[in-house]
Amino acid sequence: MKKMVINTLACIALLAMSFFLASASDPSPLQDFCVAVNDTKTTVFVNGKVCKDPKVATPNDFFFSGLRVPGNTSNKVGSMVTPANVAQIPGLNTLGISLARVDFAPYGLNPPHTHPRATEILTVLEGTLYVGFVTSNPDNRLISKVLYKGDVFVFPEGLIHFQLNVGKTKAVAIAALSSQNPGVITIANAVFGSNPAISADVLTKAFQVDKKVVDYLQSQF
Repeated sequence: MKKMVINTLACIALLAMSFFLASASDPSPLQDFCVAVNDTKTTVFVNGKVCKDPKVATPNDFFFSGLRVPGNTSNKVGSMVTPANVAQIPGLNTLGISLARVDFAPYGLNPPHTHPRATEILTVLEGTLYVGFVTSNPDNRLISKVLYKGDVFVFPEGLIHFQLNVGKTKAVAIAALSSQNPGVITIANAVFGSNPAISADVLTKAFQVDKKVVDYLQSQF
């Protein structure tokens, strides 16, 4: 009897694990496509989001020309990300994939950030990038590499990662992400630029620095 109970619990655990793994990324669509729309008067299908009637879908629902245009890197960090996700391509809705173009000025940085809903695979089209990600606690191990034109690097879902142009010329990369809406949390912006601001008492203790340092960092964002 005891053995039967253990076997039953083991089966339940396996089923739970299988369900978790199956739902660890964007769900599979139940139809050919589901073009996202905001006007509920023109919608007839619901599959994760409200969808346009497939009969009135157009080529432009699956098209975006924005990645052909270089991003403006004239900013403090010297980089610009141009996304191509469901916000730009309504036809991506429910398809579980998106792209982004990342432009870098010489020595430009795509600051440490995370994608809470996606793994990222980055391909360098031009230039030389120093890239890396940090594993979760308690190890916090840095895994990094210098990439050249044509090289590919993977950033696991949810982990903090970055890209730095270490060349004297501009650099360009294309990132593919395993979600139609991967989300992005830039660490410095979130910690020091939140609205309302995180209490200085929290940040001074978390970072083990003087309040003046925290005040200065918050003023930058």
